[in-house]
Amino acid sequence: MTITEIIILAFIFLELSNVVMLYFAPGSKKANAIGVFASWEKSKQNPEIHEFVKYLVYWVAGSKLIFICLLIGIIIFGEREIQQFSLIALAVATLTFYWRLFPLIRKMDMRGEISPKNYSMILGIMIFVFIIAFLIGVIV
Repeated sequence: MTITEIIILAFIFLELSNVVMLYFAPGSKKANAIGVFASWEKSKQNPEIHEFVKYLVYWVAGSKLIFICLLIGIIIFGEREIQQFSLIALAVATLTFYWRLFPLIRKMDMRGEISPKNYSMILGIMIFVFIIAFLIGVIV
């Protein structure tokens, strides 16, 4: 097994744990589920809003599941070049977190709407480490 395959498999495991939590325990604070957001509990006060939020959560989980299945196919059937390209694609796509998502979660964190405090920084660092790992997998 190559370092590229190990990195892809680690990402698959991480994302699969998130998908399981989003489908079966979305309010959890584990595996990057959305229980860290105070808005999750607030949305329950308005059933219409809560149904919409749940729809978006399940949509994200379904989208992640598509990418997980594609990555599994790339691990099983893809040549090294395809695996490396998939890591480049993952790095570029994951970088978009810092464009739209990070500013939002950071703002919510600073207003005390995220628990635990400074979760946005921990998430930002974790995502940065994965981007670096993706790029290492391309060049090694």
